[in-house]
Amino acid sequence: MKPDEAFNALYETVVKLRSPQGCPWDREQTPSTLRGALIEETYECLEAIDENDSAHIAEELGDLFLLATMISYMHEQEGKFSVADALCKINEKLIRRHPHVFGKVKVKDSAEVLDNWAAIKIEKEGRKPKDSLLDDVSGGLPPAERAYALQKKAAKTGFDWPDMDGVIAKIIEELDEVQQAVGKGNDHLEEELGDLLFAVINLCRFFKIEPSVALRRTNVKFADRFKYVEKKMKETGQEMKKENLDIMDGYWNEAKKAGSI
Repeated sequence: MKPDEAFNALYETVVKLRSPQGCPWDREQTPSTLRGALIEETYECLEAIDENDSAHIAEELGDLFLLATMISYMHEQEGKFSVADALCKINEKLIRRHPHVFGKVKVKDSAEVLDNWAAIKIEKEGRKPKDSLLDDVSGGLPPAERAYALQKKAAKTGFDWPDMDGVIAKIIEELDEVQQAVGKGNDHLEEELGDLLFAVINLCRFFKIEPSVALRRTNVKFADRFKYVEKKMKETGQEMKKENLDIMDGYWNEAKKAGSI
């Protein structure tokens, strides 16, 4: 099936689901009620990409296509804009912001592409320059992603550590401040832990590593090792409890040494 035929089939399915003869649950949904699903499916897609599982990636991208189409169609039903409007707008934007591909503009590298992109937003699209460079970073991003994006924006002005040593020194400084904040109230401790997390994210950015991607890998690794501990404790007839921490820790290290876990 061709892409246009596949999308038309999806569109018709969404129209049917939202019709009086369709699904009661789908008819009850609104753009607001689908916000959580949109976030959840995005992260599930990221997980599939991390796993490099093509079949899973195709499935999760399909879920995202569905949500984007469903939310667009909800606005179409209200007469605000059509699904076609949304598709046309992004296509027009892509062409307008890539004059080096669809026009005669010459660029030497991706950095110049981004500079042109920013200029086009102001000069051709009439968007007013922000009061601050950081205003371009969406407040709707999850905290870790927003911290990463804020740091990247600031670094473009030269406001950045000259080398890795400065970043690591900052992490050590913030960790020391966390230790000093212990016992002085959760509000102060929360602030210092936030500073520490921000500094660690800065180190991720320094090496061009997405913090959420790195943390997802660690989450998977932790879960796999913990499940191994659970399995071994069950096999040996021992209970998962604080008193057996040394035993559990031994199995944890065993899982760690296995390499593949």
